[in-house]
Amino acid sequence: MNPPELESVAYWLAVAQQDCGRTEARALLRQALGCGDSVLLAYPERAVSAAQASALQAMLAARRAGQPLAYILGSREFFSREFVVGPAVLIPRPETEGLVEWALALMANRPWQVLDLGTGSGCVGVTIAAECPLAQVTLVDSSSAALACAAQNAARFAPLNTECLVGDWFSAVGDRQFDCIVSNPPYIADQDPHLQQGDLRFEPLTALASGADGLTALSQIIAAAPRYLRPGAYLLLEHGYDQALACAELLHAAAWHEIQCRPDLAGLPRLTGAQWRA
Repeated sequence: MNPPELESVAYWLAVAQQDCGRTEARALLRQALGCGDSVLLAYPERAVSAAQASALQAMLAARRAGQPLAYILGSREFFSREFVVGPAVLIPRPETEGLVEWALALMANRPWQVLDLGTGSGCVGVTIAAECPLAQVTLVDSSSAALACAAQNAARFAPLNTECLVGDWFSAVGDRQFDCIVSNPPYIADQDPHLQQGDLRFEPLTALASGADGLTALSQIIAAAPRYLRPGAYLLLEHGYDQALACAELLHAAAWHEIQCRPDLAGLPRLTGAQWRA
């Protein structure tokens, strides 16, 4: 039997920190113990059970193997909400919050019909629905596994004004029209070396890569969206830091108006939007 000090929160926190640093170590220990930071800080001598220690060791092994922390924990914060995530969906990232902020500013709490294409975890569409209860938000993804994840988040944060549909881009919505379409589609080039690095190695490739130049999905959405927008409605897109000009050119060629590009939190041009005037 181990001495008591080798079964404590303090001991296991020190062990975990050797692998992944203090912040991640605390997150993993919170998960294993089912407690908050206050318990870790206030009761370092608290005993850790064998089952809890085993769970922590499994999580540490997964992290050492490179698995994203969000997948290990099963969630990631986005717009101050904790979204369920898993290997079927992209991990929500802070720069995508700008897409939500732009949509909400345009909506001004009006009862808009919003379409979130390639919703993944639902972080964009569900957040819009939660922040604007008057809106009706349709979440679409071609992956039923991804949509199941989005449905969990919708049920938790916006159960009354969201719907989930399986389909490839616009195929699931028939002839419906919307006031705003938002999308964070795949936009990485198929052979981009970053796909073999970091968290991207574990995220779904179909949600990341899109053709030789990464523009295939963006081109498809830009070309098809007018049919599904009311006059004066908006299309808001996230894209790669070096794709703003290409997106603007695609929108211009398709006769969109009010084309704008906005930076992300790092000042990189990652969002492009436009208005459709029939």
